[in-house]
Amino acid sequence: MADLLSRLRPPAGARASGPKRRGRGIGSGLGKTCGRGTKGDRARGPSPRAGFEGGQMPLYRRSPKRGFHAPRGIRYNVVNLRDLARFDAGATVDPDALRAARLVRRAGPVKILGRGTLDRALTVKAHAFSETAREAIAKAGGKVERLMGPRKPREEAPAAAPAEDGQAQG
Repeated sequence: MADLLSRLRPPAGARASGPKRRGRGIGSGLGKTCGRGTKGDRARGPSPRAGFEGGQMPLYRRSPKRGFHAPRGIRYNVVNLRDLARFDAGATVDPDALRAARLVRRAGPVKILGRGTLDRALTVKAHAFSETAREAIAKAGGKVERLMGPRKPREEAPAAAPAEDGQAQG
């Protein structure tokens, strides 16, 4: 029994070491300078932000911009054909079903892309389809239904009524 008691240990991972308590005396091993060394900029405060090069024009501003960035591009949740293989034949696959299957995580419109193969007939409802995905679903005997897009159709502003005295108002 005494032999067993001397070998008792907590299970692995049960005891997490707490945070390093800095500046609490020399006995802690992290007293006085708290692991920062002596003097110098690193000892005196937070380090400069990432990308700061001491006032020199930083690399990310010296480099030219490249490509095109759509100002209000639609961020689709992308699902490939190979991901649809987990649904049973004849099932209706819509954004709610994709969310339940954890294929779509964030809110927003869903786009089906054509990577992979589809061997069963499914009714797929999404906001957008690639041409290859549309063809593959139809070839497997399935049906494609496009849901309303994420943007509302633009409403025309009513025409301004002409001024009574015949002159435009400014």
